Amino acid sequence: MKIRTWVVRAGRGAIRLDEFLESNVVGIGWALLPDLSVFTDRKQILKLVKEAWPDWKPGKQTASTGQVYRFAHEISQGDRILTYDPQRRIYNIAAVEGAYKYDTAKLEGFPHLLPVKWIGEVNRDQLSTSAKNSLGAISTLFLVPKKVAEEIDAVLTGKQPIAPDPEKTDETDEGQLLEDVEDKALEFIKDRVSKLDWEEMQELVAGILRAMGYKARVSPAGPDRGKDIVASPDGFGFESPRIVVEVKHRSGAMGAQAIRSFLGGRHQDDKGLYVSTGGFSKDAYYEAERANIPLTLMTLDELVTALLEHYEELDMDTKQMVPLKRLYWPI
Repeated sequence: MKIRTWVVRAGRGAIRLDEFLESNVVGIGWALLPDLSVFTDRKQILKLVKEAWPDWKPGKQTASTGQVYRFAHEISQGDRILTYDPQRRIYNIAAVEGAYKYDTAKLEGFPHLLPVKWIGEVNRDQLSTSAKNSLGAISTLFLVPKKVAEEIDAVLTGKQPIAPDPEKTDETDEGQLLEDVEDKALEFIKDRVSKLDWEEMQELVAGILRAMGYKARVSPAGPDRGKDIVASPDGFGFESPRIVVEVKHRSGAMGAQAIRSFLGGRHQDDKGLYVSTGGFSKDAYYEAERANIPLTLMTLDELVTALLEHYEELDMDTKQMVPLKRLYWPI
């Protein structure tokens, strides 16, 4: 029988860890669900989850279904369980000793249980960066990758994991992990910005210009003669530079004709900024290069870059449209 290794978290902040250790069990919440041993089909469990938590988003309902199904029906006797103690930075390791049980009395709020025997501990500092990264998933329950499980077993049994140069490997892994986190964060921010409606997108662009030191006015709804925002040092467009902004928030790329139309209403001393979340065609870039005034074309990527560069200087109303949290990372 193939032995697998699973992470089962002891609640938020490992609040139920002592009970897990003292009672020789691991458990999960989802207390509104009944005994899962009689529901062997994922669709049945998904229906129960939807009935218990109708306000959850479909993605959360599906993810929860997967976790409780695996706990009740995929974890087998002999499998390994890891549960983390964040205070001691220790992974407590157990062997599963029996089948899933439903018991509402043993651990309040954690009725879905597995009997286990605790067999050892592994300090997080003994693991490679790649292993730490794999074990850092936020899910309540997940299957540990085979290589990581082998590394944990090697540490547990006193064998040294195979690593030609641990320090260099860790540095490389940490650098790659940071790049992955930054890339994912950037994509999520772009997703959030893309969900703004057209009027919110105008306000976001105006807010960024204000954060850059300009006074920006958003044109009222209706025919704007090719301008959505006017930004200048005085706020009226009398002082140079006078930046005229057009904002297009749509999926399709803007072409050369849109750029020509925008340029047609500009004064000689104007500076142009054309924002298109759908990007621009090659002809549009060519038209911008030969424009008779300085003109910058800004895509969604460039808009988000500007947002991040000036986020701390944004006014509160603009920040609330795209609320972000600072992340600190060791260097």
